[in-house]
Amino acid sequence: MPLYEFKEGSSSKFWEITLSGNSFTTRWGKIGTKGQEKTQSFSNAIEARREHDKLVAEKTKKGYELAEGQEAPAEDEEGGDSANLAKRNPELEAAIEKAPDNVEGYLVYGDWLQSQGDPRGELIALQCAAHQASGEEATKLKRQASALVRKYKKYLLGALADKEDNEVEVGWRFGFIQSARLARGDFDSEFDSAEAVKHLMALPSARFLRELTFGMADYEENDYSDAIGALAGTTCPTLETLFIGDFEYPDETEISWTHLQDISPVYKAFPRLRSLKVRGGELGLGEVNLPELREFTVETGGLPLEAVKSIVKANWPKLERLEVWFGSENYGAGGGVDDIQPLLEGKGVPVLKHLGLRNAEFTNELCKALPRAKILSQLETLDLSMGTMTKEGAEALVANAAAFKHLKRLDVTENLLSDEAQKQVAKLGEYVAHGNQRDDYDEDDDYRYVAVGE
Repeated sequence: MPLYEFKEGSSSKFWEITLSGNSFTTRWGKIGTKGQEKTQSFSNAIEARREHDKLVAEKTKKGYELAEGQEAPAEDEEGGDSANLAKRNPELEAAIEKAPDNVEGYLVYGDWLQSQGDPRGELIALQCAAHQASGEEATKLKRQASALVRKYKKYLLGALADKEDNEVEVGWRFGFIQSARLARGDFDSEFDSAEAVKHLMALPSARFLRELTFGMADYEENDYSDAIGALAGTTCPTLETLFIGDFEYPDETEISWTHLQDISPVYKAFPRLRSLKVRGGELGLGEVNLPELREFTVETGGLPLEAVKSIVKANWPKLERLEVWFGSENYGAGGGVDDIQPLLEGKGVPVLKHLGLRNAEFTNELCKALPRAKILSQLETLDLSMGTMTKEGAEALVANAAAFKHLKRLDVTENLLSDEAQKQVAKLGEYVAHGNQRDDYDEDDDYRYVAVGE
């Protein structure tokens, strides 16, 4: 209960305020007297804290100072005492975690939160109602929910509430943050992705986070190692989608100038991952054990041989989509057809339907090996784009046309095919994407390059 005093000329006054839950009591008068007292109550503790802080600011602006021996009330690092006021019910949270798409679980939790005076309860009610409504009623409820998020932004987002909109973007669902994107806003920004992800994962509002994306980490040295380390030090059992490297190249940075380092520490932190996408260079995958993963994409200008081996040996029995950019040897790419032979044999990927072997310097060799590959018969789509396919590779595909006939889509765009070679490949099926070739290649030139290296 901090005591403030105002002494100026003939004035000698005191003012005291005591915050307790969803109410506070003020006492004021002349120094040396008991003074007067008043208690004010609010709908919840957050409203009380807001009005408390407003009054303190008004008094200090008028010249009131803390009395001798008094200390200023401690400010919570996550945005006033509000973060400490957040109510949690582990039993109800466990029920939602078990059935994250069941609206009823959120509604029960919302009722409990409202009984505790936590405004998140009202947000849950509004967003669940909007989900179940339609037309103008749904629009009205969504607007009310958005207004509530703005009103309690500091409480809901803590330290992240002060960040720019292009640095912290969140999507809400049933009263909780469902998706988040963290990124350095501009060159002069001091935004720290590692610190931001720590704050995010500690928020009660992010308890059921399902999608997380990292944009630019730094415009001088786009290195994600700190963010990955911070991410690995958190837990979020509901996270299903992770994208590290959501940036434009070459407008924001080059792929080879981006440092992913070893991403394997995140595997244990997020056992429910269903989609993992990484973009950048200097990538390490380690021992991949992601039994729930359905999609994996790596976009790089130089995939190291060790990372290729990690992909081939990975434990992801439910994987349905695999997209790999191999890149250029000049930027660290290693491996070839022999190194991915277990994958071509279908080992470890029993339900794989969509395979992308892209941006490879050995595309012609792939074209020769694929007709005999056991994996081919189970595929629905095959993507061989962005590589070094020439007439030689196209002829290998056409000579084995029957092997590719079942594919719903074959993509050979952004290779080095002549107009005549494109016409031949187009005959492989109804859905063959073959345009947009890199036309600055001379068939008499032995030098071939992938679409993305640097």
